[in-house]
Amino acid sequence: MSKPRSSGVRTAVMGGLALAVLAGCATTRQDKPAAAAVKPAPTGAAAAPAPAAPAGQAVRTENLFVVFHENGRLYAVSSPKDYLSFLATNELSFSRSRIAAGASGETVVFGIDRNEANNLNAPARSERLFDDKRDMAGPFYGEVFRNERFYAFNNWGAFRAFLATKELPFSFTEVGAGPKGETVVYVLDRESVKAGRPVGMIETFNALRK
Repeated sequence: MSKPRSSGVRTAVMGGLALAVLAGCATTRQDKPAAAAVKPAPTGAAAAPAPAAPAGQAVRTENLFVVFHENGRLYAVSSPKDYLSFLATNELSFSRSRIAAGASGETVVFGIDRNEANNLNAPARSERLFDDKRDMAGPFYGEVFRNERFYAFNNWGAFRAFLATKELPFSFTEVGAGPKGETVVYVLDRESVKAGRPVGMIETFNALRK
């Protein structure tokens, strides 16, 4: 039996993701909030306020994508391109593993962007975000793929809380809306749920895949 490794750059080649094909429909869910190990964002905050950007410069949206793989590991990726590639191939060009870093003791494999691979002594952006060391207050968009479902977030606090508790106080679900017929759950808050179908997040989810 080989000794577990807690770190080290490697290429991850895993088994295929099981994706379910479901019939299309949509539902809005409002559950009683569960106690969270991670404090969620203030009620009504659809996303963190964006800082003022210099004239002519857009505020960059920060991303984090987490895949709960059927092999029992979590894969955390900050690059949308690498995330979509991993969903298709189960491979990451550059990665670093951390044993028992997940909320339930899972090993977490962090995707390292190609431009970060030149300095492997520094934590990757995916590691900093997963550790809640977010260094900007601009807009956020993230996804979690778990149990053959996509969960979409535009609220950093809700994203962190879900990783810790797997609970969703408010959500809007579209069955069969994923790229291969997966169910997509859009995570809302006490205020945004009143608006019904979250058009903005749905557009972001679809635009990411174009």
